[in-house]
Amino acid sequence: MITPSSQSPGDVTQLLLKWRNGDKTALEDLMRLVNYELRRLARACLRREYAERTMQTADLVNEAFLRLIKGDQVDWRDRAHFFAVAAEVMRRVLVEEARKRKRLKRGGSRTRVDLEQALTVTVERGVELLALDEALDWLSQFDPRKCRIVELRFFGGLTIEETATVLDVSVDAVRDGRREAAV
Repeated sequence: MITPSSQSPGDVTQLLLKWRNGDKTALEDLMRLVNYELRRLARACLRREYAERTMQTADLVNEAFLRLIKGDQVDWRDRAHFFAVAAEVMRRVLVEEARKRKRLKRGGSRTRVDLEQALTVTVERGVELLALDEALDWLSQFDPRKCRIVELRFFGGLTIEETATVLDVSVDAVRDGRREAAV
């Protein structure tokens, strides 16, 4: 298995460039190279989900990767850019799943429950994920960079330095959330 210690950021970048230029074998090599990191990212995202989730790590990685390879027209820059896009895709997949569960909960799949059970109020983390998504959508209207910082750090698990690279700003700008301070 390829682990982060056995790869360099340049390996991922080179494979992304080859894939973008039409080399189909580069996609297979890329999949093997980033699988470990995507699984780590998916586990982190799913840990924030509620305990009764239906999606497993492999499901999230597979769905995200399927969506990523459809983005073969993306102008991939480097490893950090790839994982930033992967984080955004995973966020969308999880939000779609949470919305689906909420629809089912609200009558999409009606089940009979007794009155006592119906009065028991539970807070599902899937609903919290929807609230976070709504908050990020709201924030993006007022400060898109801060929204991207939260998304990259929370969903993507990117470091402050990787986030700064993706956003093309200084590390201090990421830490402080300032609008200015380009690299």
